[in-house]
Amino acid sequence: MTEAEFRALCLAFPDAVEGFNMGSTFFKSNGKDLARILGAGRVYFTGVPVEEVEMLTEAEPDTWWADAHYKNARCIVANLTPLDRDVAAAMLERRFRQVARKAALKAWEAGRS
Repeated sequence: MTEAEFRALCLAFPDAVEGFNMGSTFFKSNGKDLARILGAGRVYFTGVPVEEVEMLTEAEPDTWWADAHYKNARCIVANLTPLDRDVAAAMLERRFRQVARKAALKAWEAGRS
């Protein structure tokens, strides 16, 4: 996966916006973080349960990374090269569902039918 492909996945959600702060590109919906592009071929997902962070980092250490700070913050870093597009899309969708306005979620779901 490339940064451009990841960006397109993030911006495909209603109300998704892109910005830049703290040295990285962020994507938000409803003012809440969806993900970040960290540079150097890495991205950052938010809203990931601690158990899932532990499982992913153990099962696929070439793809996933998190130290105690990230894990406790329910975040995980992924290397883009081995990252599967469908996995990234599913993680972004889950986060979007967590943070989206009800109207945006309803409109998005209607458009997928």
